[in-house]
Amino acid sequence: MSFLEHLEELRWHIVRSVLAIVFFAIFVFVFREWVFEKILFAPKKADFLTYKVFCSISEAMCFNPPDLPIKTVTLDEQFLTAIRVGLWMGFIAAFPYVFNQFWSFIKPGLYENERKAARGMVLTCSLLFVTGVLFGYFAISPFAIKFLGSFSVGADISVLNEVSLKSYVGYMSMFTIPAGIIFELPIVVFFLSKVGLVTPEFLKKYRKHSFVVILILAAIITPPDIITQFMIGIPVFFLYEISIWISRRVHKKREQELMKTP
Repeated sequence: MSFLEHLEELRWHIVRSVLAIVFFAIFVFVFREWVFEKILFAPKKADFLTYKVFCSISEAMCFNPPDLPIKTVTLDEQFLTAIRVGLWMGFIAAFPYVFNQFWSFIKPGLYENERKAARGMVLTCSLLFVTGVLFGYFAISPFAIKFLGSFSVGADISVLNEVSLKSYVGYMSMFTIPAGIIFELPIVVFFLSKVGLVTPEFLKKYRKHSFVVILILAAIITPPDIITQFMIGIPVFFLYEISIWISRRVHKKREQELMKTP
């Protein structure tokens, strides 16, 4: 295929991906009342699953979300926020299809052995992404809402915590989608190892440095709460250790293939 033919092929993959996102976005918009009540606003309610689980473990771990009234400050805020929610939830729902479109464009350029090694890539990436999103929703958002919603600049200063709908939805998207992307770390390491840019020795050498970077990333996508930062930092570091194991296997197989090559 020529360069322009590749661009045309890429264009149709992008168009199909966008249409899939828009399809799910329209679905979310139509059922927005249920989506907002049962999904988006659920973490700020005392009967949310995370609060129940922690209370069932120990009474000392029981905590409830603060009373957090949500308001709008502009005339079009509810309408625009509903569209915004539809788009990012549409992206989450359509992620397996979107990634499959991306993979369909990349796959023909791989060698046969690389295709075999990457078998099940769409399923693996989708599961990792969904796991990260669910982790952000059930683990990060409740602690973030508790910390940010209860934080006060001073006991003697009367400041009413009222959150705009746009701000609340923005934080909920920040707690979920970035977590889903970060959980793709093993896949990224797999490809970098496949092309020889990353080795298991390199990952081991900079393990301590990576832990610091992971905590910084956790601080960026979470509120300045040390507990929440470690809650996302520890699983990501665990994924980093899995990435070392993946890199070791890929590097070993790559060396065997190079030895067989005359």
